[in-house]
Amino acid sequence: MFDHIGLRVKDLPRGIQFYQSVLAPLGYVLCHQDATSAGFGPKGQPALWLYSASDARSTGHVAFRASERAAVDRFHAAGISVGGSDHGAPGIRADYADNYYAAFLIDPDGNNVEAVCLT
Repeated sequence: MFDHIGLRVKDLPRGIQFYQSVLAPLGYVLCHQDATSAGFGPKGQPALWLYSASDARSTGHVAFRASERAAVDRFHAAGISVGGSDHGAPGIRADYADNYYAAFLIDPDGNNVEAVCLT
């Protein structure tokens, strides 16, 4: 359904550092960077865009698919190590589904980001 998603961030270099760290365990890389934006996704296919905006505020929730539960664990640990806040440690979310393994972080701009593995 979606081609790409954009998030506004107050500090682009800090946002790039955060998303490089949390997306690496999921297999995503920094595909594009200029003075006002950065794009992440599979190599050469940016799908998550960060846009520099001094008035940025939390925009909601973004969930990234993980291929294995260990990647969800690494996503969460990486996010905490670069200034994200814990918003739900890795684990089963039985209220969503019996196989819904996820972790949640609040990024430095207040966005709720998640990694989820459904196996």
